[in-house]
Amino acid sequence: MGDEDQGWQGFPRSGWTDLTAVRTRLAAGANPNAGPFRLPPLHLAVEIGSAMVVATLANVVEDVDVLADGRSALWRAVHARKPGSAKALLVAGADPARPMMSGWSPARLSLATSYPIGSGEVLTAQEEAAVAEHDRLTAALDGFREADGFSIACVAGIDAAEVARRLEAYVVPEVPDVFDRWAEPFGADTELAVGLTDVPGGCVLMQPWYFAAAAPDVLSSLSAGTVAYGMYANPKSGNQGSVHRAGEAVAWDLHPGGEPAADGSASEVLLAHLYAHQAVAYCCAYVGLRPEDAKAFTEPDQWIVLPGLSYGHA
Repeated sequence: MGDEDQGWQGFPRSGWTDLTAVRTRLAAGANPNAGPFRLPPLHLAVEIGSAMVVATLANVVEDVDVLADGRSALWRAVHARKPGSAKALLVAGADPARPMMSGWSPARLSLATSYPIGSGEVLTAQEEAAVAEHDRLTAALDGFREADGFSIACVAGIDAAEVARRLEAYVVPEVPDVFDRWAEPFGADTELAVGLTDVPGGCVLMQPWYFAAAAPDVLSSLSAGTVAYGMYANPKSGNQGSVHRAGEAVAWDLHPGGEPAADGSASEVLLAHLYAHQAVAYCCAYVGLRPEDAKAFTEPDQWIVLPGLSYGHA
């Protein structure tokens, strides 16, 4: 680490919103292009700082379009829906049409926000439909407040009856009035009880108190001939997602609602952008489920008890 990199040592996260503090560090010799951070200073300022700090750094860096994790600072500003920072970067010469992120330049990505950047690029009809569905889906799920400890599975193309058949599960004849994990509404079978609800496009499995809905063996059985996205809201490590297709795990250790991956497909980058910090909606959209409200996640239509559960990992 060079002496200029060390000029940022001890700089607090809150400092990126403090123009005076940033200018003081720069005047003392801090390197505007690098530091002891995961991201370059300009990228970090876009993530957690102010537009004025972004403008200051953008005017002194060697390359305003330098990439980190496959994206430029302008791309980050567009993704974070920070038009003030995006404008500052454009004024400093950032290239809105630079190719990155599986074809999503900053300008093209901006077409999926309320702050488009003119460049002549366009969205396909399918991408425009995905943007429109995001607005509808997030409004529909507004009644569900995510909390730690629940699990879900979104399965395309099959209904609740087929879910119960594939899992060889017992269908509970009466739905309990109260779903309280501490009350154990299903007694000794509470950890094996999962709610089911048919929605347009397929079925949702929901378990408020355990990871059973997203267990590998459950997803493997349900994904035969189709696709299933499972997620466990782990209280210790955050949202854990996995994708199963045709009975096999094809992706795991995922973070639905998290940052887009530089090596993701064009559709995956768009979905990650649209559903940032909206994990449940992301799971639905990934497999094409179109719930009309949040009921599948708050008041399942019926409940099943699984015959058993593997604790292994796919």
